[in-house]
Amino acid sequence: MYLLLVAVPIAIYAIYVYNSLVRSRQMTEEAWSGIDIQLKRRTDLIPNLIETVKGYAAHEKETLEKVIEMRNRAQALPSGDIAARSQAEGLLSQALGRLMAVVEAYPDLKANQNFNELQETLETIEGEIQMSRRYYNGAARDMNVKIDSFPSNLVARSFRFEKAGYFEIAEAERAVPTVKF
Repeated sequence: MYLLLVAVPIAIYAIYVYNSLVRSRQMTEEAWSGIDIQLKRRTDLIPNLIETVKGYAAHEKETLEKVIEMRNRAQALPSGDIAARSQAEGLLSQALGRLMAVVEAYPDLKANQNFNELQETLETIEGEIQMSRRYYNGAARDMNVKIDSFPSNLVARSFRFEKAGYFEIAEAERAVPTVKF
C-alpha cells in the first residue's frame, strides 16, 4: 500500500514531465518551421532582385554571382541541419549586404520603383527572419533547460529527448560588408 502511495505520484509527475518535454519539442519544431518559411521567402525573392540589379550594374558580376552562389548553397542544405543552415544563411545575408552596398553607387537603380519594392520586401523579410530566429532560439533554450534540469533530465534521458541547436549568426555575418570599386 505504501509503495502504491509513493509510485502513483512519481508516475503522475513523470507523465507531466514527459508531456512538457513533448510540448517543448513541438514548440521548437514549430519555431524552426517559422524560420524555414522566412528563409524560403527570401531565397524566392533573390532572383528578382538579381535581375533588377543586373540591368543597372552589369559590371558588378562578381557580387551578383556571389549572392546566387550563397543562395544555391543555402537551398541545397537539408532543413533539419540547423548548424549548417545557420552558417549558410549567414553567408547569404553577408552577400546580400554587399549587394545592397553596391546599389548605393547607382542612383538610377535606387530610384527604380521595382528595385525599391524588392528592397522593402527584403528588409521586411530580414526583420521577420530575426524575429523567427529569436523565437526559435527561445524555444530551443526552454527545451534544453528542461533536458538538462533535474529531475526532468531523468525523463528526458529515458525517452531520448535531444537538445535543440541554436540558430546563430555566423561570424562572417557579423562583419561589415566591404565594397571595392
